[in-house]
Amino acid sequence: MNDITPLAPKSRMARIIDSDVFYSYRTSPVAIVSSIVAAVLILAAIFAPWIAPYDPFNPRTLNLMNGFTPPMSESFSGSFFLLGSDHQGRDVFSAILYGSRVSLMVGLSAILFAMVLGVTLGLIAGYRGGLTDTIIMRIADIQLSFPSILIALLIFGIARGIIPPNQRESMAIFVLIFSIGLSDWAQFARTVRGTTMVERQKDYVSAARIIGVKPVFILIRHILPNVLGPVLVIGTIGLALAIIAEATLSFLGVGVPPTQPSLGTLIRIGQQFLFSGEWWILFFPAITLVLLALSVNLLGDWLRDALNPRLR
Repeated sequence: MNDITPLAPKSRMARIIDSDVFYSYRTSPVAIVSSIVAAVLILAAIFAPWIAPYDPFNPRTLNLMNGFTPPMSESFSGSFFLLGSDHQGRDVFSAILYGSRVSLMVGLSAILFAMVLGVTLGLIAGYRGGLTDTIIMRIADIQLSFPSILIALLIFGIARGIIPPNQRESMAIFVLIFSIGLSDWAQFARTVRGTTMVERQKDYVSAARIIGVKPVFILIRHILPNVLGPVLVIGTIGLALAIIAEATLSFLGVGVPPTQPSLGTLIRIGQQFLFSGEWWILFFPAITLVLLALSVNLLGDWLRDALNPRLR
């Protein structure tokens, strides 16, 4: 009689390496390059205080004699600027690092707020149905009929009118997050609502109802895990759109305050000097924004294909 030794269970890391998603990632050059670019930009923004050679937003360290220094050059005072300096003598490279932190923080916070709100309303609409579903979906349809940037501008303007003038600058970032998030929840709600309507008809949901599980626990424990795949895809792509929306609002002058400029603010400042020869003040913040949004967007496209068996 032969002894058969059972195979040892694979570790979690081994299961991840053997998964279809990881195989799709390592065979996709676009996903690999996009993840590397996104990781470099995000890490550079996180560690900006340690990477940036100067503090670009400390007035005590600015020297007007360093203004309009070209890239890879030394100024009159002997300071070296990798990507040049702007009209106030601020190091463009350091300003991009600090500006990326603001753009990423606002974009990530806004999309998380939109995700939580949209997923919650989508679960309620899909599970309850009836009048609740009709009201939530009609509101979502009305919002989707307008460009999200216009809705964000409207919400931003209303919020700024409510906040007292002496608190507007300190509350500007929170208002911006609220405005962008409230303009992007509808796509999450519609996606989750459709998936929830399918899942609530399945046997495991019926069994949970029969044994007396409360609806809120059915939604959280049983239905929510089955709708996270599409939500992650929409959230990844939505992050790129939220970063662009923040840059657009800041470019229009209704975004973050001047004391905490983002990439959009730096682009708005740089476009004033584009035709006077100081092209680097606009070019480098703009190319950083393009690389950040494009890499995150391409990762979202790959994630959509990797999580959908029909597209493999």
